[in-house]
Amino acid sequence: MISRNTESSSRGEVPRSLVFELENVLPKGHKFQAHHLATPPTVCDALCHPPTLPSSADSSKRRPTKPPKTYCEKHFLAISIDSRSGNSEDQVLVLGLEIYIYTTAFSTIIFVAKADSTGYLSTLNLPKGTPSPIREVTATFVKYLVKTRYRRGTQLVVNLFARSQDQYLFPGSIKNKNKHVLDDRGLVKWWCRVVNGLLENDDTQKGLDGGCSRVHGYLVVPGLDKYETRALIPRTAAASSNWTLAHPLEHVSPYNAFPDVYGTNIPPRCLIPTFPDDPKARFVEELEEATPQKLKTAGRWKGPQNLDEFWEMMAYRQECSSGRMTGFLWIVFDPKTRVSLTGKILAGDKSDDAHKKGTGKKKKTKLRGRIKPRAPKVKTTKAKFPKKTETPHYYWPETGRGKVILDDDGYKRAVELLLHLEFKDITVATTSTTRWLKEVNVGTEWSLEVVGQRELPSGAPDASSDVPTINNLAGIVRKKRTAEGPSDGEPVQTLDTSIVRKKPKTEGAVEHAVGTAALGAGQVNVLSTGLVRKKTKPS
Repeated sequence: MISRNTESSSRGEVPRSLVFELENVLPKGHKFQAHHLATPPTVCDALCHPPTLPSSADSSKRRPTKPPKTYCEKHFLAISIDSRSGNSEDQVLVLGLEIYIYTTAFSTIIFVAKADSTGYLSTLNLPKGTPSPIREVTATFVKYLVKTRYRRGTQLVVNLFARSQDQYLFPGSIKNKNKHVLDDRGLVKWWCRVVNGLLENDDTQKGLDGGCSRVHGYLVVPGLDKYETRALIPRTAAASSNWTLAHPLEHVSPYNAFPDVYGTNIPPRCLIPTFPDDPKARFVEELEEATPQKLKTAGRWKGPQNLDEFWEMMAYRQECSSGRMTGFLWIVFDPKTRVSLTGKILAGDKSDDAHKKGTGKKKKTKLRGRIKPRAPKVKTTKAKFPKKTETPHYYWPETGRGKVILDDDGYKRAVELLLHLEFKDITVATTSTTRWLKEVNVGTEWSLEVVGQRELPSGAPDASSDVPTINNLAGIVRKKRTAEGPSDGEPVQTLDTSIVRKKPKTEGAVEHAVGTAALGAGQVNVLSTGLVRKKTKPS
């Protein structure tokens, strides 16, 4: 065990800026704009239900334990490009990513809540063979948050569920014919490729403070067996050792990690986290409503009694049956040495929030002298920052913060505004983008300009060229033989004597045999010119 050092100087290499990371993966020469919106860490409900323990040593009555104190930090990244409307300031959104970061004294969970595109990236006419900017930006942003939010001696988990839908963040974008919507199977494979870089990229693991003892991926698709699920993970040499086709819920649970605080034999209702808009979270809520309080106090449900039964029943849910498929992915970073924790630190009994000190009413002072008018302030652009950047329950470095930091209410208004705009065509999408960018930060510029530095593939035809592609068939097209016969240099083909037909004596006799049914007293078969044989003489 190690003790947590809160000094920033003890940390390793400072992560590079988000702009630098994006420039390295976007195509060279193309301009993008990044818009990073975030909230400070805010206290929220625990992700899992707490287990129950006997109220006393000789009592059969049980009481719920205090769950780990949990903070939530929200991030929203939007990428836009020039709308080609003639005005260089007009932008159109092409990608949106919403990520929640849940932190406790035990772990950090990076949950990918939503990801969506508009389809207007096709206006760049990128060369064929260029890596998808959508996938590259998504993978880069997740890696960036991993680097900036990893804490020494603390487990980190990247968690998401993959479920295909026409539109998540951009209403009406499905009407854009250039938007490519993957089916459920294709989306699960796409996300596996995105997060696979966290498993096979040594640079990401080496840049983490304190290092990792193990980085491993997990995949569960309810309704599919392991043979069918294995076809969804990337086919790389290290895939078999990097991926496990099962869930890590017992491994990532803080209750299992501290049996002296929470007891042993943790029930399944205390192991399943409930994220926003999560299919398994909806199932957990239904089970909680259908189970009497007496059973819940005992740590049981009315339905499934263990995790295997839970996932088996998930296969019959609407999101996972009737031709639908939902994949659940985890990437777990295990530290080399865990930080030493106690029950009080986990539950947050020992307050680490400086703003809680002196909560008494502020004494009013009598105003005297000249009245000075206050300058107007826009409350939506202000957020109540925590007094500390690092506590046992969260880490909030300046490097990983958004360009615009709002409180939770302001963040919800910004996302809700986006969900009420329209993106059915590029003209309407440009207008919606302009409105959203202005209203989020109340007219203040908050865009980050990104110029791609990644080399484009060589030898690939440029899609922006106005000249249509012509197929050259000169090498395989045969010329028609001229009527004059073979040239002087052309070899003459010699036929066998057995297949050479005798030429009729007169050309007129051949023509007459073709045009009539009989010639003289004998019967003649009417054949094509190439198959006419000499008439036999009658005896």
